[in-house]
Amino acid sequence: MAEDPSIQDRIGSLIDEEHRLRAALQSGEITPDEEHARLRSVEVELDRCWDLLRQRRAKREFGQDPDDAQVRSERTVEGYTG
Repeated sequence: MAEDPSIQDRIGSLIDEEHRLRAALQSGEITPDEEHARLRSVEVELDRCWDLLRQRRAKREFGQDPDDAQVRSERTVEGYTG
């Protein structure tokens, strides 16, 4: 299971990718459709990383093993309504 720092590193990389995509769109290097498709993928992965990190923190807070946290499916993470 991934450790918190590696999850945080991945989150940072995905945020950097978002910024690169937006810059590439502004400079005309990619089309809006290309930016949208890749950005959607990045956003989903980012949501899944945040979800995993929150699970790990909650398990730790309540005396459980954070390594028992699992990456949840896109459908689960993106379908969450609160």
